[in-house]
Amino acid sequence: MTDVFADLPHPLLAPVIDLCRRAGEAILPFWRSGVEVTAKSDNSPVTAADLAAHELLVAGLKALDPSIHILSEEDANIPLSERSQWQRWWLVDPLDGTKEFIAGSDEFTVNVALIENGRVVFGVVSMPTNDRCYFGGAGLGAWRSDNADHIEPIKVRQQPAESEAFTVVASRRHSSPEQEKLLAGLSAVVGELKLTNIGSSLKFCLLAQGSADCYPRLAPTSQWDTAAAQGVLEGAGGVVLNLAGDTFDYPPRESLLNAFFVALPGEASWRQALIELAKG
Repeated sequence: MTDVFADLPHPLLAPVIDLCRRAGEAILPFWRSGVEVTAKSDNSPVTAADLAAHELLVAGLKALDPSIHILSEEDANIPLSERSQWQRWWLVDPLDGTKEFIAGSDEFTVNVALIENGRVVFGVVSMPTNDRCYFGGAGLGAWRSDNADHIEPIKVRQQPAESEAFTVVASRRHSSPEQEKLLAGLSAVVGELKLTNIGSSLKFCLLAQGSADCYPRLAPTSQWDTAAAQGVLEGAGGVVLNLAGDTFDYPPRESLLNAFFVALPGEASWRQALIELAKG
């Protein structure tokens, strides 16, 4: 890491950024190489790239602070009786967007979030194919780095400029009738919508850098899919809310699946309208 990262406001942030970039380097030799795909117990795909990144991240995070527990997508079979005792842990997706990775897309990321008492402290979202990295946390700020010598602050836009459309980011692979209904209702509130489809946790990052306005998710996700990018968005002035309008959090619970949520700028005038639409 270069000295441009020396003044980040959390002592673990810079070393985790470095770890995520190194995990990306471990992934890249497998990209577009016809890597073998196997199915996990839930039928989701896993590759040697996922496992290589997992092993590097776990070893690196343990070296940073062995007292912080680790919950990774590739080692998530930890009983609630154990996880319920955790106050501080890493929530890790070694390769978010495995389906995009397998398809040859560059829309996959390495995600690491630090969780304390169920809330995201900070998150790091790294793109292996272009060395871009997003990172931040509530009360800390948020940044984008396009290489190891570059860093710039990012923030949400509360509304699009007059020359720009209201932009909703949506999953390329996952939608639902509920989400389609929400989009129709939102258009009646804010006007014509522009839909941007993008894979993995980059959806949150588009909001964080002010390139989009809203990300509703009325389809399943897991905790490791969202926590790191939520940290980035919160640092940039955004919020992630459940359908009761409360801050999305990660308390230890039996299921590692998330409830539905909406992500948006924190001061958006249409916030309550969006929540009501998401409730159906």
